[in-house]
Amino acid sequence: MLAETVQEWTQQWKMEGIQEGIREGSANFLLLQLEEKFGHLPHQIREKISKTEHPTLEKWGIRLLKANSLGEIFDS
Repeated sequence: MLAETVQEWTQQWKMEGIQEGIREGSANFLLLQLEEKFGHLPHQIREKISKTEHPTLEKWGIRLLKANSLGEIFDS
């Protein structure tokens, strides 16, 4: 029983780590894209991105494709 519980915890921790890695990678890639398009980013934008979950980062990345300003990405 204990061995099964430890195995379940290990699997859960691995999945959480993978999810966090995906989120961090998405955030970093979005930052790179934003900087390439708009130049230096305000601290507030960097902080907002660092605290945001993956689905929202994806949504912002898609908005970036058509955006002419940072507001068009984040103010919707």
